[in-house]
Order: sequence, then C-alpha cells, then structure tokens
Amino acid sequence: MPKKKKDSVLQPPYTFDTVWEELIDDENFVRVFLSDVLENYIIQQRWYGGKASKLKYIELQEYFRIQQREEVYYGLLLEVNFEEAFYQHYFLPIAFVSDETFAEKDRILPLTIRGQEGFIIDALNLEAFRKLVFERIMTAVPNDTTKVRYHKSVNFNDTEYVSSRFMGLEQSNTSIIINDKYVIKFFRRIYSDKNPDYEMSRFLSEKKGYQNTPSYQGSINVIDSDEVNITIALMQELVANQGDAWDYMLKELKKVFANLEYKRINIDALPETKIFSKLGINDVPPEIIDWAGLNIFLKLQMLAKRTAEMHIALGSEFSDTAFTPTHFNGDYEVWLKNRLLYQFQNRLNIVENNIHRLDGLSLELAKEFLERKNEIRKRFVNFDWTKLKGERIRIHGDYHLGQILIQDDDFYLLDFEGEPESTIRDRKVKQPPLKDVAGIFRSFHYAIYATIFDDTGTYPQPQKQLFKAGELLYRYFIGVFMGSYVGLIQKNNLNIGYIQERIFILEYCMLEKAVYELGYEMNSRPLWAVIPLEGIMSIINEKA
Repeated sequence: MPKKKKDSVLQPPYTFDTVWEELIDDENFVRVFLSDVLENYIIQQRWYGGKASKLKYIELQEYFRIQQREEVYYGLLLEVNFEEAFYQHYFLPIAFVSDETFAEKDRILPLTIRGQEGFIIDALNLEAFRKLVFERIMTAVPNDTTKVRYHKSVNFNDTEYVSSRFMGLEQSNTSIIINDKYVIKFFRRIYSDKNPDYEMSRFLSEKKGYQNTPSYQGSINVIDSDEVNITIALMQELVANQGDAWDYMLKELKKVFANLEYKRINIDALPETKIFSKLGINDVPPEIIDWAGLNIFLKLQMLAKRTAEMHIALGSEFSDTAFTPTHFNGDYEVWLKNRLLYQFQNRLNIVENNIHRLDGLSLELAKEFLERKNEIRKRFVNFDWTKLKGERIRIHGDYHLGQILIQDDDFYLLDFEGEPESTIRDRKVKQPPLKDVAGIFRSFHYAIYATIFDDTGTYPQPQKQLFKAGELLYRYFIGVFMGSYVGLIQKNNLNIGYIQERIFILEYCMLEKAVYELGYEMNSRPLWAVIPLEGIMSIINEKA
C-alpha cells in the first residue's frame, strides 16, 4: 500500500469499465475512492472518532464480500492515518444503487459502471442489505470456518425477516432494529481482536444465563489476512424500556431538590452519614426519606442487586481463561500506574492550556487541582498490590447511568464495549469489580451536580446550600447501594476485600474516573469541568 496520499489520475464524472462484482479490484477505482472521495465523506460521519486530529490518508486494509446468491456488497476495513503519527480502523459496508431518488443525503460517490449510472452508498441505508445480513445470521451453521463468520445463538429461533429500521442517532456505532425484536449493532471503529461487547454479551447470555442484559442473538466476525478475529456486528434482543437510568435519575433529582422548598427542609439540620457506609433502607434516617422519597432508594437497591449479579456471573468462570478470576500482582500494578500517570499528565496539560476558558467555581477548583498535582499524583502511585487480597475479573469497564435501561422497576445493563479512550487490550484486562461500582458512584455525583448546575432559578436556595444538600444525598445513595451490593457479593463468595481494601479501591477508582472525565469536559464543555474537579478535590480532601 502507498505510504502517502496519491493524486487521482481520474476526474469526475467517474466511469469504470468493470462489473460491480470486480470493482474493488480495479486500482483506479480504489485510488479515486480512497483519496478523492472517502476522506471528505468519512470526516462528516457521526461515528468517525478522529475529528480532533488531522487526517493524513486512508488505506484499504482489506475487504470482503457480503453476499447471498446474486446480491453482492463489500465490507471495507479502512485504516485511517493521522498527521500525529497514529491510526484508527473503521468498518464501512458499501453498495451500488442506480435509483436517483434513493439515499440522496448518504451518497459516497456517483459513478458509471459498464454504462450503468448510479451511486455508491453506505450499505446500511439499503434495506436489502440489512435483510441479507439478518438472513445470513438466521441461517448460520455451527463452527463456521470461512473468512466472514456468521453466528447465531442457541437462543435465537426466528425464521423470517419482516422489517428493519435505524435505531436512532448514535456516536460510535450504527444500530438497526430488526422485526421489532432484535438490534444489530454494527461497530464502526474496529480493532484487531474480538470486540469486548460481543465477548461479554455472549458469555453472560449463553454461558451464565444472566437475565438483565439484552440477550445475545448472533454476530458477524471477520478473519483478516493475519488470522485475527475482528468483530463487525453484534445482534441482541431488543428490550422494551422507559429510557435510560441517567434520564430517570435527573427527573427524580429535580423532584428531590424541589422538595427542599416544598417540604421546607432545613439543609443544615439534615443528618449526615459517613461515605461508603453500608446502609439498609431502615438505616436511612426518616428526615432523608421524607426529603428524597422512598422510591429512589428502592431503585438504588435494585440497581445494586443487578450490578452484583453481573459481577458474580463474571467471577464464576473457571474454564475459560478470558474470564477466570485472578488476584492482584506486580504486573497489574505496573500496568495500572503507567496508564494512570500518563492519563493524569494529559489532563494536567489540558487544564493548563485551557484554564482561560474557566471562571467562578470551576476556575477556583482548577487552580487547586494544579496546585495539588503532586498530592494527586502520589495518590495514584500509592498502589501496593501486596496489600490487596480481593479478586480481579472481567468487568463492564465503562459503567454509568447512561449504560443502563429502565424497565418498569428493573434495570438492564448494556454496552460492554469498554472505556472509549482505552486500547482494545486494556479493555480486556481483569480489574477489581469495584471499579464498575466507582463508575456508577461518579455517575450519581454527575447527576446531582448536573441538576444543580442546570438550575435556572428553580431552586431558591443559594448554590452553596444546594451543594451541601447534594453531597449529603450522594453519601446516602452510595450507602444504600453498598448495603445491597456488598451483601450479595459476599453471599456468593466473590472476594472484593475487607472494608479498608474496599474503601481504598473505591477512592482510587473514583479518582481515576474523575480525572478521566476532566479531559472530556475541558475539551467539550468547560462549564461542566466543575463536576469532575469537584469530584477530584472531594476525594483528595476525604482523607485530609
């Protein structure tokens, strides 16, 4: 493949004397498609993750056919190279259509093939392609050894295609609803390995029978020229729901903060609780129940139960080495410290370079963050694996309220793809299950502060008083979650350490998560940087 962008030898209108079934082997077409057309197309797509970098050139790493009888589509594995000396891989299925009224907004390239005028489009816009993919999964044979491997679950029992539609706007993947019963998620950003979402979904559904995640129904994996298994699509059950837990929590919290005035709550008189205490509903003081309501705490108990059940399932495997529990060791400590110190330095640089975009409380906290950087860095270095006796397992890895669906009084956990900034290898490293718990705690914190910051004069209390009420409520949320989670985990003999170890890991992982969040907020919405900064400083000050 060329290592620099080539100028095209052709000019529009593009004409090729090659049949569609052989077009991808035409060097002139590939040159035009990659250099003249695809660069402009790909940077405009929502799923493209390189918008912050400068695209240098695109290579066609390899391709494969997706076909059934006379229908032929191409699946392209693209390598996008950047000026900053790194690259990303993407999956793009393409189709040729001749109908001028079709996919007017989604055309990639107008061209003429053997006298037939038409357009190349993203094949996902074509119902015939979506139907073909579903039927290939539906008729998949066990132990497929071909290049493109379709797989159907033992739980899948449909016999015909009826309909399909896009699920809605998404950032990194494209999801199609089939027969109003299934969701096929096409991974746009791909990696030289099985996608964790596919691995975890199939493991939890087929091997462990975990009920509170959309059940695995099928998949498509491609074996590339290096014999690497690359996941390009995952099919799961479509779960009827009332939205995600993030939206639910925001609605509930608006009521909770409105109750401060409606019920004439004296914030200064509210009883406090120690952070990370294990609380049952009966341990929550009546003043707190009166203020926040009982229902939100019952929901937290159910969420804790589903989270614990997920971890118990993930920690109960003893034959598949990809999922067997393991203990802390020196290799893990080195990996963790190197990763977090690099991330921390990156966030320091971002804050230093963008501090002029902050004001008020966020500016005050950012200055404190920079002044205490050595203290924060020492907290990351202060990780001694020899003192930790708990187990490490495969975990969700990007666990927050937006990854959880509400179904009546229950929860469904989804999107096991892992932390977006992490490498595919890092996403599969076994971690303490409390890292997921720390992620959901940070999400509670976010929801509380988002409610306060989104206030447009709704609450008459001074913001400082709202912060005090929010921090107090946050501790009760954590306590009730911990009361249910830890009890169920210990009952099922998953070792998460004794109380001091649990507190250390939670604080460590919550600090890691808040520092991670800081990068996103500083780059995308600086006004919200106050939330992770508040989280960082509250964790640092907790031990003071």
